[in-house]
Amino acid sequence: QVQLVESGGGLVQAGGSLRLSCVASGRTFGIYAMGWFRQAPGKEREFVASIIWSSSISTYLDSVKGRFTISRDYAKNTVFLQMNSLKPEDTAIYYCAAKDSVAALYKYWGQGTQVTVSS
Repeated sequence: QVQLVESGGGLVQAGGSLRLSCVASGRTFGIYAMGWFRQAPGKEREFVASIIWSSSISTYLDSVKGRFTISRDYAKNTVFLQMNSLKPEDTAIYYCAAKDSVAALYKYWGQGTQVTVSS
């Protein structure tokens, strides 16, 4: 089992920045990739960004490219999401997730952290 705990959410004005963190514990040696997802009120959860744990190869939702950066601290089992130039449409609960193989679905999820961007 892998446990994930997010932090760093909050209220920010449009154009501002936030940095989310997600600490993984438990059977972290089995992690293949970690990702960030978000869910806005009345909408389905959507993929935001992911990073392959061993290589740091990252992938992004088109609408956040150039504004968000995912990174990881291998030694601290932590993944970050640096969010710059935030927009009101980025408002959502942000979830950290992990999976243990390239073909697997994301199996482990954090509890979520609220990000609110005011206009």
